[in-house]
Amino acid sequence: MGSIREKYNTGRTVFSCEVFPPKKDQPIEPTMDRIKEFKDIVPDFLSVTYGAGGSNAGHAVEIASFIKRDVGVEVLSHITSVGFSKAKLDDGLKSFSENGIENVLALRGDRPKTMTDEEFDSRDFIHASDMAEYIQKNYPGFTIAGACYPDKHFEAPDYYEDILNLKKKVDNGCSFLISQLFFDNDKFFFMREVMKKTNIKAPVSAGIMPITSAKMLGTTVTLSGTSVPKSLSDIIAKHGENDEDMKKAGIEYAINQIRDLLSHGVDGIHLYVMNKPEIARTIFEAVR
Repeated sequence: MGSIREKYNTGRTVFSCEVFPPKKDQPIEPTMDRIKEFKDIVPDFLSVTYGAGGSNAGHAVEIASFIKRDVGVEVLSHITSVGFSKAKLDDGLKSFSENGIENVLALRGDRPKTMTDEEFDSRDFIHASDMAEYIQKNYPGFTIAGACYPDKHFEAPDYYEDILNLKKKVDNGCSFLISQLFFDNDKFFFMREVMKKTNIKAPVSAGIMPITSAKMLGTTVTLSGTSVPKSLSDIIAKHGENDEDMKKAGIEYAINQIRDLLSHGVDGIHLYVMNKPEIARTIFEAVR
């Protein structure tokens, strides 16, 4: 337990998964039951999402605390700069600390639909790097993670500007990174080489999302801006109309992707499995 950053110093691949809390008006118990099933998969940590503007904030701390206390797995809690003022961040970090949560993932986050232009323009933290700097300076007991983008952040004017922004994020306190999901490993390897040339030394977990339905791919690409290689497009074309075949093919694609990453010495594998421990179990058993 403790700082997740230390897990990257062991010389072995760090394995982790992302889970999400229910919305404020939904019961928490079914999600807890699902998350309990991750325990026997033995991930190095679980990350807990935080909705834009706190759409599931009412349960985020509760779920994170439950993971660490009752599931016995280290936890990484998401925080979004678009959703936190300094005062709100202070309160949130105090709550995290009181619940034994020591690791946070600093993200910019999406603008909430209810946020006015005035609120958006006057926010305390414009970028995730600004929030990371504030946490590092005022709350040194927390370990801070950041996000990186093999396909480039969709708002960055070019790839190298994106890498410079990433360097600022690391310089401002992010001690390890988790990548946005991607389907083309060459994009990840290229990003890693550019990071090396730019003297960004933080370890990186590769973000992998198993595509288990044709609809899921369309939603994923729309939200993340991730490119889709022909090999994955061909799988969708072949199996997209058969749910069971598509699920098997999507998981196999993720397994092959991870095996290739492991052969190239990736620091970590982070699975975006949408609260589905059975998929994480299948993949981890295949690649560990």
